[in-house]
Amino acid sequence: MKLDRKEILKALETISIAGEGKNMVESGAVANVITFGDEVVVDLVLHTPAMHIKKRAEDDIRKVIHDTFSPEAKVKVNIKVETPEKNEIKGKEIPGIKNIIAVASGKGGVGKSTVTANLAVTLARMGFKVGVLDADIYGPSMPIMFDVENEKPISIEVDGKSKMKPIESFEVKLLSIGFFTAPSQAVIWRGPMASKALNQMIFDAAWGELDFMLIDLPPGTGDIHLSIMQSLPITGAVVVSTPQAVALADAKKGVSMFLSDSINVPVLGIIENMAYFTPEELPENKYYIFGKEGAKNLAEDLQVPFLGEVPIVQSIREAGDYGRPAALQTASVVETVFEEITRNVVQETVNRNENLPATEAIKITTMAGCSAVKGK
Repeated sequence: MKLDRKEILKALETISIAGEGKNMVESGAVANVITFGDEVVVDLVLHTPAMHIKKRAEDDIRKVIHDTFSPEAKVKVNIKVETPEKNEIKGKEIPGIKNIIAVASGKGGVGKSTVTANLAVTLARMGFKVGVLDADIYGPSMPIMFDVENEKPISIEVDGKSKMKPIESFEVKLLSIGFFTAPSQAVIWRGPMASKALNQMIFDAAWGELDFMLIDLPPGTGDIHLSIMQSLPITGAVVVSTPQAVALADAKKGVSMFLSDSINVPVLGIIENMAYFTPEELPENKYYIFGKEGAKNLAEDLQVPFLGEVPIVQSIREAGDYGRPAALQTASVVETVFEEITRNVVQETVNRNENLPATEAIKITTMAGCSAVKGK
């Protein structure tokens, strides 16, 4: 059997690298293909050193060649990583904040805010300094989840300037539009007003030193998301979904938004919420009410990390309603689940900071698209 270089290239046009819309030949990832009888050497150039992306690319190349030509073909893949130089920071930073993590969901009702609250308290219990910005302007829930809905941020002076002091609960600093409106009051604002309110909570607040700021984004991929990513250099994004097909479709759009060329925010991974239900009287049983491992399979398909799954547990809902995140329950299933997920988030953040260039803050230039400016 003799392999043909042109046919190999044609076969490689059927696969792509994670995060790139074009196939690996069109995107320029395939630097060269050399054939020697039944042997083929593929030189690949990637822009990320992430191990799971390199391994997936190598596996995809071997599979397509074996499936298209012969399982006996000898395939060697040489991978070279070329990462862009780190960008000089232009645009606003929040002094003292090391990592800014956006927690997003394509669809409402999947438990994104619940996951954010429990990630925050778990990070704090691990010894990190944590803040949460409730960016869900039209449906703020953090004041309820942290039992501080009647609190009001006070003004303090920092370096001669008046700043908002975030509310603190369970060693987590919080700011939310919910602190400035009555519980029954609807926020009826157009996009620019919402963006202005967010900027005030971001830049006119005395956040102090934080290891992690978690931003609880509203559902979807709309104006608030663009405003946040325009205002801040986001370290990475975490996407929350249930296993249900309709939620997965929207979660896929959320991942696509962050990885798009105009935004280019690394996706740290996907969390599957409401993964299964285990009755207390049948602790060995798992009932997959919304489907089985849908978010896990989506993460594999999109070649992003899977951070873990959260089961349906009544105490999670009750704890959120009573203002005490369920991960605070010591020696509980929920505590164990969120400890594992939080460790994965921390590890992916470390990997991202060690291996990838600084994220750019985007600048909206037209209604139709975005162009990047240098940022953190």
